[in-house]
Order: sequence, then C-alpha cells, then structure tokens
Amino acid sequence: MTAARQALVVVGNGMAGMRTVEELLKLAPELYDITVFGAEPHGNYNRILLSPVLAGDKTIADIMLHPREWYAQNGIALHAGDPVAHIDRRRRIVRSRAGVEVHYDRLLIATGSTPFIIPVPGHQLPGVIAFRDIHDVERMLESSRNHRHAVVIGGGLLGLEAANGLLRQGMDVTVVHASATLMNQQLDRPAAMLLQKALELKGLKFLLDAQTAEIAGADRVTAVRFKDGGEIPADLVVMTAGVRPNIALARSAGLHCERAIVVDDTLQTYDPRIYAVGECVQHRRATFGLVAPIWEQARVCGAHLAGAGHRRYVQQAAPTRLKVTGVDLYSVGDFIGGEGSEELVLRDARRGVYKRLVIQDNRLAGAVLYGDVSDGPWYFDLLQNRTDIGAIRHHLLFGQALCAQAA
Repeated sequence: MTAARQALVVVGNGMAGMRTVEELLKLAPELYDITVFGAEPHGNYNRILLSPVLAGDKTIADIMLHPREWYAQNGIALHAGDPVAHIDRRRRIVRSRAGVEVHYDRLLIATGSTPFIIPVPGHQLPGVIAFRDIHDVERMLESSRNHRHAVVIGGGLLGLEAANGLLRQGMDVTVVHASATLMNQQLDRPAAMLLQKALELKGLKFLLDAQTAEIAGADRVTAVRFKDGGEIPADLVVMTAGVRPNIALARSAGLHCERAIVVDDTLQTYDPRIYAVGECVQHRRATFGLVAPIWEQARVCGAHLAGAGHRRYVQQAAPTRLKVTGVDLYSVGDFIGGEGSEELVLRDARRGVYKRLVIQDNRLAGAVLYGDVSDGPWYFDLLQNRTDIGAIRHHLLFGQALCAQAA
C-alpha cells in the first residue's frame, strides 16, 4: 500500500519558487501533490531576459521557462493570475484572492520583491511605471510607439538596461541618478566614468547627483522636476530605484520577519512547515537579488522538502556582469579596499580596457573589469578559494594565460 501524498503549496510562480520545485521533482517526484499560486497570468519566465524583450531582441515566448504544459505534465495545479491573499497557519490553509482554499502539509513562500516607487508628488500619474514584469514591458513598448521622452530614475543595472531598451525603441532617454556615478554599488569611479562615456556615445543622456522632487502632469506625466529647480520633459517615467522584499503576506501570517522573511540554513522559517526562497528571504542578515545565490537556495530547499535534509545553504560572493549595448563589465567582492589593502590598476585607453584588483594579505579581495572581462571567472575563483597570489602578483593584472606561463 502506497503512502498518501503530502500537499505542497507554493506561493509565488517566479524563478526561485519554480527552480525549487524542479530540484524537488528530481529527488522525490511522487512525494507531493503540488499547487502553485502566482500573481501574473503566465507560466514561469526568465525575468532577467525582460531587457532583451524590451530592446526587441527576444519575444515573450523566448523567455518562458515553464509554459502551462510543464505544470500539467508534472501534475502541478497552477492558479496563474490569482495570488494568495491569506495564510492560516493554525489550520494549514491558504486562501487566494479569488477565494480558492487549499490545505498544505508544507508551504513554500517565494513572493520575490516589489519595486520601490519613490513617493514624490505625481508618482501615481499614468505613465509612471516600474520595470519588473511582462506587463511593465508591454506598457513601455506601448509608450515608445506613442510618445517620445523617457526618463529612467535609477542608474543601476536595471535602470541602464531599461534605458538601453527604450533607446532601441526610438525614444529620447535620460537616466536620472541620485549618486555621482553610475552603478555605484558595483563599479568604482573610473569604471563608471568609462561606462557613462560609452553609453553617451550610444545616445543616452545622464543627470547625476540629481534628486527627484516631483513628477508633473495633469492627466499623464509631462515632466520630472528636481530639488535644484530644474526639470526635463517626460512622457514616460520608469522607476528603477531598487526593490523591497515582498513580505506583507508572510508578516500578516505571523512569520518572523525583519527586512525580509528570516530563514535558517535549510531555508526553513520559524514555522517548521513553512520554507521560503529568493528575494523575499533574509539569511544571516543578508538579502538576495542575484541568480547564483537564489539557485543555491533552491537546491538546498528542494532537498529538504524531498526529505534529503543534509544540505545547508552557505552564502558566497557573487559576481555582477553587465552587457549593455556591447559594453562588458564584471565586478566581484570588495573592489574599493581599505586599510591594509593594495590596488593593482591597469588602464588601456586605446583598447578601452580598465582593470582594478584589490589585494588583501596576499589574496584577491575584489575586482572590477571593464572592456575585457574574459578573466572574470578566473579572478572569481581566486577570490572564492582564497588563493595565495604571491607567486603571480606581478602578472595578475594580465590574466590567467600569462600567470600560467609565469608559474
């Protein structure tokens, strides 16, 4: 006699949740009846590839990871476009916005994050949007067909990709950034200046050290005004000023939350029946936005849901890679340095190459690469493995091939 299946409910139909389900199905495909609730009316798609969709290089169909057929093939009940509105932990039931109630033995929360919309006057005007999902991209593409002036607020990774996509769609695009340099979380000043110059040559405009004070317009946005009194025309404003972990549902269910849902090394919350993965979690005080750590969370969580509970999630440094309009960037670790650190810097203006390596105690602590990023993974391995680079330090800037010859 076979044991009755347990019930697993997944709250969130995004990349983190579905990767965890994939890992679970590899290990224990018969263990659970699985029900998935998602806010968007689609299967699971690669959110990272929304930028190429905006730029016209890919279609929505190209970025689908799990079409509806995949759920059916794996016996998963999908409630797309119907997010969970309430979790009753005592009765172990979730209730969706449409009133669907499902019992669970195990619950996986993967609600991701929500865009931070700067709460300045006018932020709710039509034409002010985030850059987070398929619907946002569709609205941006529609605006590009009917309007001319786009303003992107936020000069980080997402903002630059949004700006590039809108430029490719024929809009006049200005990026507004509160800091003095672009991508200030990932790049040092020289690399950021090289990036800005390259993007200006492509046609993008930049306003740095600019504090947005108001979004103007009657029935629709018409301009963005700044604290210094200046303003620029805008038919479309895209907010890419960061995200916040989406923890409202977990908090209302009484789960322990700080900046995000607090989990242990097995991705379990303070309720042993409830796990959480992705951008909505906080592990040892850290939150997450890059794919590599979230994939590792999915691997560990999937194993524990499968009953193979020997794995533990360990945080590791993750590199940032960017390719916007042909510009290659790579950064990892502590690339600014501090007391007791040394910097190795290479600048080759003719080739458009810049490298900065930070050395601490004869080990690589961080790296920024611009233009030539081919050695990025090798530098990452040196950093991860805490390799003693004493024997190759004089050749380190010139990459793996030369260091291998010198060793």
